[in-house]
Amino acid sequence: MTRAVTPPLPPDARAKGRRTLLLLALVVIAPVIASYSAYYFFPREQRTNYGELLATPAPALAGTRADGQPFALSQLKGKWVLAAGAPGACDASCVGALHATKQARTIQGREMERVQRVWLVTDNVVPDPALLAQHPDLMVAHVPRSAAAALPGGADRIYLVDPLGNLVVAFPADPDIRKVAKDIERVLKASRIG
Repeated sequence: MTRAVTPPLPPDARAKGRRTLLLLALVVIAPVIASYSAYYFFPREQRTNYGELLATPAPALAGTRADGQPFALSQLKGKWVLAAGAPGACDASCVGALHATKQARTIQGREMERVQRVWLVTDNVVPDPALLAQHPDLMVAHVPRSAAAALPGGADRIYLVDPLGNLVVAFPADPDIRKVAKDIERVLKASRIG
């Protein structure tokens, strides 16, 4: 039995085959090179939250609302809660915190109805009616200072509580309103609950 001998390829055909092989290798390797280049030479902008991320259940805060009805934070399950704690004789820091929660909620536009603002009054002082008139959507609840102190970092911060009753983010008492609003916007956009 004789074997058929294939004639050698002409130099033009060999060069064309090599070009095709190199082109195929380039097509396969190019995305890998592009991804490494993009990762190392064009780093993405880091996205960080303004507030401190928390992952704890909210403490069982209970007390009395300004209208005399009983209050429990658990009653607000199903809504996002933006809570600020301060004594009833609201000082400049307290006024700033209430203003920040109002503005951050308003910036949410259509989504603002998903957020309930709560002022946790940590003493028995009745808040100034003129101040409350500036915040018609604010729920005022008198809670014991000891209960509010169970919040991470104490009652003198602003907290975002999710609709399941978990503390999500803590903001400083005198926050940057735009950054607070941006954090809330991210959370509301990512969440389908509440």
